[in-house]
Amino acid sequence: MLPSADDTSNLKEIEMQWAVKAMTHAEIYMNILKSRPAESIQLTPIDDELYKDFREEFPTLNIKVLDEKNDFKSEAAKRKWRNFMNKYEKRVADFSFGTLMRIDSQDDYTEENSMFTYRLQFLCIEIARLREGYNDKFYTKPS
Repeated sequence: MLPSADDTSNLKEIEMQWAVKAMTHAEIYMNILKSRPAESIQLTPIDDELYKDFREEFPTLNIKVLDEKNDFKSEAAKRKWRNFMNKYEKRVADFSFGTLMRIDSQDDYTEENSMFTYRLQFLCIEIARLREGYNDKFYTKPS
């Protein structure tokens, strides 16, 4: 059922709550990247499986700098991601929740360097970035 005009303020509040939660998640994730070596970070209990399946399904996807339009928003990409993600519906908590992901892996979250994605897309891309060395630059060993 569509909301009535009286409910629109509730939608704005929900949108604001989502934005706050997404930014909090982004801040926490960057703090993790900065505090630990990438190879020691595990995002899910099934990281190995997600990485293997992701790279088999998307072998040429450039994870260093994402192409939002072609690799996520085109009709073909949406269909391919939807089929991929549905396999994990019951295995990855909140797999279809919205989150923010960095477009360029070498930069922090900014308005220009963030895109909206599903949680499972974030997990697959970030697990691959961790394993393929794209997140190594963020960790600074304590002196």
